[in-house]
Amino acid sequence: MKAQVMAPDRTPTFRFAIILLALVNLVVLGTRLWPWQNAMNLPGNGTTAVDPAISLAAYVGLGFWIGGVRTSSAKKSLLSAALLGVVAGLFLVGQVVLAARGGISDTAEPDHAQWALLAAGALVLALVGLRTARAGHAIGFCMVCSIWAALVASLMATTAILAEVYFANGQAADTADPWKQYEGLAIGTPAMQAFVQSLDTITAFLLIGPIIACIAGGIFANFGKPSKA
Repeated sequence: MKAQVMAPDRTPTFRFAIILLALVNLVVLGTRLWPWQNAMNLPGNGTTAVDPAISLAAYVGLGFWIGGVRTSSAKKSLLSAALLGVVAGLFLVGQVVLAARGGISDTAEPDHAQWALLAAGALVLALVGLRTARAGHAIGFCMVCSIWAALVASLMATTAILAEVYFANGQAADTADPWKQYEGLAIGTPAMQAFVQSLDTITAFLLIGPIIACIAGGIFANFGKPSKA
């Protein structure tokens, strides 16, 4: 008898979508930073400008690493996580839109509606851990799935921010002392201030999102484990 060859599992995991979206965001960010000669003079020796780019590059690596799972069950869990990540991303995009309407002066302190949207997004990411645990996976993989959902959500929020920056009126004009302008000690153009604020917000989403998802997903995963007899 001939050995039966099992067909490879082709369950999508949004792997290439995440990688592509991260690369597109990286290119758009580069097109905005490249013409700005003083970008590397911001606080932290230019880390304000560099951190978002490094984070996006890390997302590409995570996309290859996490999305490379082989088992059917793991792929299905990543697919479910990615779909819930889209839901969480919609909440984050809503927060970005509300923050943009509030203006530069209001973006540093979100209002109640913005906090509610952020909390809703975090709750969805936590539910990923719960659903993954109920599918029979270990807590470690539940946390990975929550991170996977966070990648989707954070990239959606980043795309919304970069879209606003890209289509915003005015350019991030150079100044003699970007450090002082950043700290609000010198007068700068509103476009410049909005751009710097956008860079900080992008970094916050890209870095804090997966951390919150990992912690919340791990906590909620404990509730999804079957109780011992």
